[in-house]
Amino acid sequence: MIDSRYIFILASKPRGALYVDTAVDLPTCVLEHKHNLVDGLTSLYAIHLLVYYEHFDKAGPALERERELKRLPRTLKLHLVESFNPTWRDLYDDIALPGMLSA
Repeated sequence: MIDSRYIFILASKPRGALYVDTAVDLPTCVLEHKHNLVDGLTSLYAIHLLVYYEHFDKAGPALERERELKRLPRTLKLHLVESFNPTWRDLYDDIALPGMLSA
């Protein structure tokens, strides 16, 4: 879908610095962060591990969810990640394979 979006959380390490954002093309966006092609917090603090993501068919709900996650206290963000990805494994390889995020 053209209007679909992903919200995602990157981490510097398990329970480390967190970064919340949205993307149309999640694999490309995460790869850019991993290679420090995006100036800002992710390159400054080596926030490169994809630890959480959600897919939305429409941009509006994705942007609402992004705002909601950004307003959450850190402890609740940690709980969200740990309920989705208890080992804080980098999920990038799961989504980088062709066709893995086909909706």
